[in-house]
Amino acid sequence: LWLPGSFGRTLMPTRKIRSTCSCCCRTLSSASADTAKRSGGGRVCFPQVLVNEGGGFDRASGSFVAPVRGVYSFRFHVVKVYNRQTVQVSLMLNTWPVISAFANDPDVTREAATSSVLLPLDPGDRVSLRLRRGNLLGGWKYSSFSGFLIFPL
Repeated sequence: LWLPGSFGRTLMPTRKIRSTCSCCCRTLSSASADTAKRSGGGRVCFPQVLVNEGGGFDRASGSFVAPVRGVYSFRFHVVKVYNRQTVQVSLMLNTWPVISAFANDPDVTREAATSSVLLPLDPGDRVSLRLRRGNLLGGWKYSSFSGFLIFPL
């Protein structure tokens, strides 16, 4: 995925349980993820970093850390496959949920929860995904998280 005005791109996954994350602002981060398996509260982790120019992706916390003050664009897309549970994923700014998306139809074999948001961030602010309900088993290889700087403040 090419993002205008940035060097960000989403990469194809390479591990057993994975998603992609790309973030950029003189920082480019892309990671392959192990997803939270339990119901609710689990952070969607990205232990395998594919690209992390500028060091904006913190492997230990699974978060993108803003390198400069500015307005950033974030979007995520998570998929549940053959899973009757409701899935709720929240984009977190530090410890606060900013926006959530749900996939809750028990009668479909595949369903996506997608959302995007513009956020003003200060240096050191952390943005991550948290699984608030359900699990991503089966949908992990179709899930993605990306972010990039639109303009500095």
